[in-house]
Amino acid sequence: MIRSLISLALISAVSSALAQVHDPNVFMPETSNPGLTSLGYAHTNHLIYIGPPQYPGGQPLFASLKPSYLDYQSGIAGFHPNQIRTAYGDSSNGGGVIAIVDAYNYASSLKDFNTFASTFGLPKETSTNVLASTNKVFQVVYASGKKPQNNGGWAEEEALDIEWAHAMAPSAKIVLVEAASASDSALFSAIDKARSLAGVKQISMSWGGSEFSGETSYDSHFSTTSITYFVAAGDVGGAHDYPAESPEVIDIGGTSLNLNSSNQIVSETGWSSSGGGPSTYEPRPAFQNGIATIVGSHRGGPDISAVADPNTGVAVYDSTSYQGYVGWLVFGGTSVATPVCAGIANAGGAGRGTAEAAYIYTNTSLFYDVVSGSAGSYLCQPGWDYVTGWGSPKSTASL
Repeated sequence: MIRSLISLALISAVSSALAQVHDPNVFMPETSNPGLTSLGYAHTNHLIYIGPPQYPGGQPLFASLKPSYLDYQSGIAGFHPNQIRTAYGDSSNGGGVIAIVDAYNYASSLKDFNTFASTFGLPKETSTNVLASTNKVFQVVYASGKKPQNNGGWAEEEALDIEWAHAMAPSAKIVLVEAASASDSALFSAIDKARSLAGVKQISMSWGGSEFSGETSYDSHFSTTSITYFVAAGDVGGAHDYPAESPEVIDIGGTSLNLNSSNQIVSETGWSSSGGGPSTYEPRPAFQNGIATIVGSHRGGPDISAVADPNTGVAVYDSTSYQGYVGWLVFGGTSVATPVCAGIANAGGAGRGTAEAAYIYTNTSLFYDVVSGSAGSYLCQPGWDYVTGWGSPKSTASL
């Protein structure tokens, strides 16, 4: 069963230590929907760094990170688009459509998308009608045909997803497909809606939950040959989630990223809260035959990874207040890595669809091999592992 409550984690600086606080009071399961017993309700995979960017006395909170991570000049903490684009060799702008599937309505999405875009010199959406299909850069689609209720917790996830897909593929149109709720039927209906949209090349999903018996019957939602599905591995170290473990998707894990003053990678390690592991129910797909000695007869995840540690998080703008947090925030979680990888794939322009996994597993030299760090009981090691998969992209040719 998927976890019945969305687990939104807020990270707070306490003296010189980081404390993680879980908020269990986001969504309660809808008991009025008989028959929705397989999945239940999804949780988002984003984390927020909350706290002062410095110790008392003015010393950087993260001494190992270059000063521009905290960006004292602009006042916007977190990595910026040019930093992550440079680090992962993303020099193309992309095209076509990236669809983002999330739950509930994000009322300030257009305003926030344009604030993020104008701040970082990215294309803005000039239309004032967020629902117009003629929009060039950003559009919202209600999966059920009716506007869902607003929700601040999911708005944070949506802000992260649309802004960072746009950051990595500035010339692609970002379409936010809003499910009516976080129930399985609503989210999978939203996936079906997203894949029916014209021009969609990638679909990014930064949510999931525990694997469950019968999950393989849902895999057909991701079998569109012309579309690649990117799914967050989750934010519990060593835990394996669905739909990330579906063999029809690219399972995205997380890393901790350290850059130099030229935005080149100094070090990248496995993030301790990155999801991953052997699937309980999904058999090993053919593209993983080469790592059968590691995964055995079951599908293993993740496939690849990217920045996710909130200590090395990214800048996100969200004017929809949630629990008092509003404006520029620093986000982490595999929710960051997922739209980042979807955007890189779009920028690469290959559009491999369901052939993407086979391409990754036969071109492993195109990824930065993350060999240090751990998550749960799993260790990073040379080659593929249950923490970061094959590692992080070196360029748009990686995906």
